Amino acid sequence: MAITAGMVKELREMTGAGMMDCKKALTETNGDMDAAIEFLRKNGQAKAEKKAGRIAAEGIVKTVVKDDKVAAIVEVNSETDFVAKNADFQSFVEAVVNQAADSDAADMDAFMAEAWAEDTSKTVKDALVEKVAVIGENLNIRRFEKVVTDGCVVSYIHGGGRIGVLVEAETDVVNDEIRTCLKNVAMQVAAMYPKYVSRAEVSQEYMDHEKEILLAQAKKENPEKPENIIEKMIIGRLNKELKEVCLLDQAYVQDSDLTVAKYVEKVAKENNANVTVKKFVRFETGEGLEKKQEDFAAEVAAQMGN
Repeated sequence: MAITAGMVKELREMTGAGMMDCKKALTETNGDMDAAIEFLRKNGQAKAEKKAGRIAAEGIVKTVVKDDKVAAIVEVNSETDFVAKNADFQSFVEAVVNQAADSDAADMDAFMAEAWAEDTSKTVKDALVEKVAVIGENLNIRRFEKVVTDGCVVSYIHGGGRIGVLVEAETDVVNDEIRTCLKNVAMQVAAMYPKYVSRAEVSQEYMDHEKEILLAQAKKENPEKPENIIEKMIIGRLNKELKEVCLLDQAYVQDSDLTVAKYVEKVAKENNANVTVKKFVRFETGEGLEKKQEDFAAEVAAQMGN
């Protein structure tokens, strides 16, 4: 069967695959459009497997909030910052975060096995594999989290998706002032990277570990001081550290005369509200991943055979 330009165009529009890939698929399947789509999907799977070993440490974080009560945050990685800025990639991540907001999946395996909301004949994993074939880089849906609350949840994105934050609060008033307050708290989380909401969340294991380190430091710095003085020094240093790692104890970045707790309390009082920050989620693109160092000039030279 003769393969026409119109058939190639139609298949390309349906799959997003490259023109030559579409022509090959139609040739291999004697012009059968459904078989050609299946051929491309299988070919896409093979491409994805080849690319799966490559490090995907760039990408973006996206968030979505629905009616102040339901929110989701996802990190989707690419190999290069160039692809992370690509409109097709960004649109895919938008679809992933909306999928996460509507999902009941408890972990990544369950999430990847879900029917893809934009085409329920596929799974989330299938959609990812197809996007790998179209974009031509290894992509990875690394993590997601969903927050459901009776109070209010807000989101904040920093640096075009480099950092994303969700903040959940228990509140009996939800208005623009409360939302703005919580957005400011989310900006604080992005900037200051706390580990805990409050001291109540700090485990005894963490406290014991930090005390051990601080004790060793204090003894090395002040070998002549008695134990009771060393103990007081440790308590002081530990309190200082807790003020850095606990969100509500941190100095509020927009007004250093206030802690975050005092800032929230002030806004709550002004709005006759009871507001308690319950949780935050902070994703930073590529954190903990090894980034591949590339010499672009050398790569081009290698491809040219120099």
